[in-house]
Amino acid sequence: MFDTLSDRLSATFKNLRGKGRLSEADIDATAREIRIALLEADVALPVVRAFIANVKERARGVEVSQALNPAQQVVKIVNEELVSILGGETRRLRFAKTAPTVIMLAGLQGAGKTTLAGKLGLWLKSQGHSPLLVACDLQRPNAVNQLSVVAERAGVSVYAPEPGNGVGDPVQVAKDSIEFARAKVHDIVIVDTAGRLGIDQELMQQAADIRDAVSPDEILFVVDAMIGQDAVNTAEAFRDGVGFDGVVLSKLDGDARGGAALSIAHVTGKQVMFASNGEKLEDFDAFHPDRMASRILDMGDLLTLIEQAEKTFSQEEAAKMASKLQSSKGGKDFTLDDFLAQMEQVRKMGSISKLLGMLPGMGQIKDQINNIDERDIDRTAAIIKSMTPKERAEPTIINGSRRARIAKGSGVEVSAVKSLVERFFEARKMMSKMAQGGGMPGMPGMPGMGGGPGRQKKQVKQAKGKRKSGNPMKRKAEEAAAAERREQAAQGGAALGLPAQDGKNFELPDEFKKFM
Repeated sequence: MFDTLSDRLSATFKNLRGKGRLSEADIDATAREIRIALLEADVALPVVRAFIANVKERARGVEVSQALNPAQQVVKIVNEELVSILGGETRRLRFAKTAPTVIMLAGLQGAGKTTLAGKLGLWLKSQGHSPLLVACDLQRPNAVNQLSVVAERAGVSVYAPEPGNGVGDPVQVAKDSIEFARAKVHDIVIVDTAGRLGIDQELMQQAADIRDAVSPDEILFVVDAMIGQDAVNTAEAFRDGVGFDGVVLSKLDGDARGGAALSIAHVTGKQVMFASNGEKLEDFDAFHPDRMASRILDMGDLLTLIEQAEKTFSQEEAAKMASKLQSSKGGKDFTLDDFLAQMEQVRKMGSISKLLGMLPGMGQIKDQINNIDERDIDRTAAIIKSMTPKERAEPTIINGSRRARIAKGSGVEVSAVKSLVERFFEARKMMSKMAQGGGMPGMPGMPGMGGGPGRQKKQVKQAKGKRKSGNPMKRKAEEAAAAERREQAAQGGAALGLPAQDGKNFELPDEFKKFM
């Protein structure tokens, strides 16, 4: 969603690199480019004006004029201002002192409230809570049935006493759900309310009646991030008509311009609390303004990547794999079964292209990342699963006839099987080298990147002896000069407190002479 904005900002900052100091003209030109980038991304005009004013004021201040690298300081200022308009610090859910905590979802029809109720329920369940979804959208056809299906997929309970499709009183359902939650010991109640195609009096009145009936601890306004500036107008109408405590952005994985996401917190004064960025129930997380700003500026989002890895990977399994790679056998204990297990763990984290997109600088190869075929992992898994247990444990025994059998069983070409085995041996060798402290091959001199104890020492080529001149007079002069240098070196060594090497003249090795 923020690809266009990221590209424009990256191009703007690239023009600043290499400048020792920034003139007024440089600052004005940069501010103009940032303004165009924000307006093209559909950010609200008042937000753009406030943002540019703050950036220009700070860029003309001491922090840039006295900086060693002014371009980096400007990037830092833009990053901090982006975090500010996105809401500043991460806003957490407020829980009631006495259970259950009531969370009410409000918003227009089609914003994704019902699906988001399931996502929020699953997210709270993963944190040890026992949520209950309440079907108060009794207007839209099959809304109650949809919530029941979503709740079943999320593995959470649902309260749906009315069939919906225009039948039932949503206010009474909401009121009764609180007693039901207490009886069934649910500590959180998530109320899914009805939406409309636009703002109208009936919608506002019903939302206000449900609010008054259940006294929610949090009212979350669900907004479709793809509808542009209308999202801001709708948010203001809900804020004035019903009131809400936080915003949830849905459909952040869309390709529309994401200006609404940048505008809504600044315009309404209410922070974005959650973001939904995919169709799966797991594609949902708390909204972190600093991480979103980092993604927009192509600095990556390593914290989210680490959190996802911690949720997916088992510490015990990771330690076991590391010990196999660090073994004295050079990682030969690491088999294709282990490789398959690791691959499936990575797949659980989500789309490979999304994971790569969280790494810093990946915006420069965005097209290649978008063209990654996710099915390649499935093909690789099929090849490995077509092997016998012995072949997975000892891939060296895979000969021509075995390759043909494996290829036939997995539905691929024989060359694909051969390529996989060869790549596995290379990957195992590299991972074993890194696990033993050898660092990344081909990156010498960097800590942990090839400079560790596992790296073989480069053999020093023996220098040839110095040639002597064939002219007797010239050779005599050269020998006299060499004797004088040896005497000076010996005196210098003694003066510095260095030993004179048992009376022998000290002389620098030839390797050091070229630096003198």
